[in-house]
Amino acid sequence: MKLSRILLVAISILFLAACSEKTYEPRAVNPETDVCQICNMSITHVDYAAQTVLKNGDPIVFDDLGCLMDYILQNGEGDIGASYIRATNSSDWLNIKEAVYVYSKDYWTPMNYGVLAFSSQDEAEKYMNEEPGELLQYDDLLTLNWGVHEHE
Repeated sequence: MKLSRILLVAISILFLAACSEKTYEPRAVNPETDVCQICNMSITHVDYAAQTVLKNGDPIVFDDLGCLMDYILQNGEGDIGASYIRATNSSDWLNIKEAVYVYSKDYWTPMNYGVLAFSSQDEAEKYMNEEPGELLQYDDLLTLNWGVHEHE
């Protein structure tokens, strides 16, 4: 009876450990000390900041979504726990895989990639009513021509 109780406790602990998924949360960006991993520019425009949290918990910050995508395209997603971008119309962090994007060569971003992030397609479409652009999803970012103000 005692052995079965120990076995039950051990199985429960293993089950709970398997079910608890590690979360990767963005951290606050410090414009006085943070520097973009890709372009080495200071992150002075925090509203456009992006970041990746590696599976080991280390954050990597970027000054523009294009720099973050350059990092992902160079390094793959294997070591990445989660990546985030600042929403265009708020200071909220959005998971890059869940955000909706709008591109225009005329949009200003710190490195002039011209891609803005929104929390929903409705918000993106409202923005495009005032500022025309092209609607994109995360998968589109993986094949986008990330040259400055270039899009094919």
